[in-house]
Amino acid sequence: MPILPMSGMEIVNKLASRGFMVEPEALELLKAKSSRDLERLLDGMDASAFMVTVEDVRRILSSEEVIRASVSGSSDRSHGSTVPPSQATPAYRSPAKPRQIQPVASAGEVRVLNDITNNSTCIGDYDEFVGYFRYRYTKLGDMIRSRVSSRPIESLKKGGRRSSSGDGKSEVAVIGMVSDLRQTSGGHRMIELEDPTGSINVLIMKDSDIFESPLILDEVIGVSGQLSGDGGLLIAKSLVYPDVPYTNIPRRSSEPSIAALISDVHVGSDTFLEDDWMKFLDWVNGDCPTDRDADLVSRLKYIIVAGDLVDGIGIYPGQEKELHILDVYDQYRKAAEYFSMIPKHIQIVISPGNHDAVRQAEPQPALSREVQDMFKQGNVTFVGNPSAVEIEGVRVMIYHGRSIDDLVSNLPGASYSRPELAMAELLKRRHLSPIYGGRVMIAPEEKDHFIIDPIPEIIHSGHVHTVGVCRHRGVILANSGTWQGQTEFQKRMNIQPDPARIPLVDLNTGEVSIVGFRE
Repeated sequence: MPILPMSGMEIVNKLASRGFMVEPEALELLKAKSSRDLERLLDGMDASAFMVTVEDVRRILSSEEVIRASVSGSSDRSHGSTVPPSQATPAYRSPAKPRQIQPVASAGEVRVLNDITNNSTCIGDYDEFVGYFRYRYTKLGDMIRSRVSSRPIESLKKGGRRSSSGDGKSEVAVIGMVSDLRQTSGGHRMIELEDPTGSINVLIMKDSDIFESPLILDEVIGVSGQLSGDGGLLIAKSLVYPDVPYTNIPRRSSEPSIAALISDVHVGSDTFLEDDWMKFLDWVNGDCPTDRDADLVSRLKYIIVAGDLVDGIGIYPGQEKELHILDVYDQYRKAAEYFSMIPKHIQIVISPGNHDAVRQAEPQPALSREVQDMFKQGNVTFVGNPSAVEIEGVRVMIYHGRSIDDLVSNLPGASYSRPELAMAELLKRRHLSPIYGGRVMIAPEEKDHFIIDPIPEIIHSGHVHTVGVCRHRGVILANSGTWQGQTEFQKRMNIQPDPARIPLVDLNTGEVSIVGFRE
């Protein structure tokens, strides 16, 4: 019985579910193949790749039929698009000629402190995952260990020091990774903690002061309390998070420089707010309505982009219906054209997000050399996601923010309307993506690039399309919103974006202001 070929939509959805985009020519080849062939293709793809190309199809599904399909299909396609050429170019207006302003001083060097780009080591082996989580436990455990005298879990079960109270209970402290969270029949909370030596159950009584303490899976915490029985249960009295010390003193620039934080531009989407974006570019070039704006622009030295520069292709089912530019490389060419309008004295840092053309597994490397070469102005630094940079002595951690989805789903009180509060919970845990197995696909690198160490002065995220700014123990937490209007998906999820608003950070004072470009 012959196996029927799949539709283009079925193929795109299947590839997207595994983190891959597909070239239009490769999609045409796959339409003639079976679901079994598609599985063979997926099994043969390099996990670090983001795009299924014609060459991948030929290499993995090599057959004369594939080659013939490639030759016969090449003559009726144009510009790498699956639509007629007349529909492949969006109706965006040409950017205006930039105006020149006189900056206070030239921007300093952007120093990259932490970045996965060209440093990836993982291939996805089981031992790599074990090593990854041990690295996380060790680094975060050391932060807690400086504040509490802890013991290995294994030693508790072998019998430890007895308290002098004579009640048969030991006062102990342990540091572990949360492997399970549940509620008992009596309404108490039960946690299972693991360290390299073993695991232990931790009971938080419902009348305890710490009963409402927010806890999530896979975070590393310290627990102190009383050990009862044979050492199989620890009754918690206090919790210790890695957190930022109260003594943290943020560093500041000696110059009155300003960094603009933006993200989620989504060039290529049919809901990209081009008119608002052009107002921003005019503003950057000195078209300022007030003296205050003119002062801000004169001191603007840095623009930092926290992911989703373009809308991408194949990110979600039906996305092609919501695109103005159907080729991902054309999207990047348009983005490069926009960024070429920014004055050359402003340094630009670009990090990718889940819509960008890099691997879906995080940490993500910087955009490819092919994309980087489209940005010819010489003032752009490309980094991975997450990454950390230093500008004028001020450390900025950049993370697109997909883990906020997991916090909203798992942490009471976390919401898309207040993303800065979710970011504060991540900082409290000193980890940008603590929950494993949720929305974020994590590559088990030798080093955990999500650990927040050293403590930055600024953490900049995006992803949720909502602006939010707060401080936590001296660290500025900023989510920079979007340049995209409400999408159909957001309408279904009742998510209201907060577009065309930019947090500006004064690197000298730490003051944050927000400017908007919507009428």
